[in-house]
Amino acid sequence: MQSTIMKKLFDQVSFQCSKDVTKAYSTSFSLATKMLDSSIRKDIYNIYGFVRFADEIVDSFHNYPKEDLFNRFEEALDLAINDRISLNPILNAFQYTYHKYAIDRSLVEAFMRSMRWDLHKSTYLTEEDYKAYIYGSADVVGLMCLKVFVQGDEERYRQLKPSAMALGSAFQKVNFLRDLKDDYEGLSRSYFPNVNLQKFNEKDKTVIIEEIEADFKHGLSGIFQLPNTARFGVYTAYKYYTQLLKKLKQTPSSNIRQKRIRVPNYQKMGVLARSYVNYRFNLL
Repeated sequence: MQSTIMKKLFDQVSFQCSKDVTKAYSTSFSLATKMLDSSIRKDIYNIYGFVRFADEIVDSFHNYPKEDLFNRFEEALDLAINDRISLNPILNAFQYTYHKYAIDRSLVEAFMRSMRWDLHKSTYLTEEDYKAYIYGSADVVGLMCLKVFVQGDEERYRQLKPSAMALGSAFQKVNFLRDLKDDYEGLSRSYFPNVNLQKFNEKDKTVIIEEIEADFKHGLSGIFQLPNTARFGVYTAYKYYTQLLKKLKQTPSSNIRQKRIRVPNYQKMGVLARSYVNYRFNLL
């Protein structure tokens, strides 16, 4: 009995760690997650904490042995999933959600594969590589969250899978466009194939934005079919990212190449308010 109580306490501490990671690293994602029903909020925090830590290893720890750290993280992840416990609270929280919703192991493996590419791969010259990276870094995260949103309902999961992947792709491509300067100058990365970032121009920007808008159109259709417990939160994230895309669309390509484009907090609050009105009046 005592051991069961202490394990529950350890799990609660782990869940809180994932929530704290989400709040610390992403105000926009944290805001959208707060709009989810309380019954699923914890599990989305658990997924975000896991993907955030993996991403931080490859993107931020430049003065440390990143590959060694990533290898250790991946080994600890495998043990956490197999043993159903980890002394790493972020991985302990993730394995809880992984098993609770029977998340497909291939989704986790695809995510880790894309993160590992970021250790060494700096350019994506072909459409095939570009799509494979986006699938692993974004689409599968959307699918993990979808498992939670539909409460493990396999039929509904299969139905909404294409739109969830499209939404994940749209979010990631917006991130790529927003972070063009930081990725290229800070990390020597170029994700968009057939684009010379040193000569990035309006034509390049237009092609990318049209691709993102098509993804958003597909993704939005799936949002309307989500359970009520998830619809408002996902719609809030969608509105935030479409607002960011609108700002990128209005920004000259030369400026995108020179600085990171942001949505101010007051505009984020406006997005939330408009989303809430649409939700309350059954306009979603």
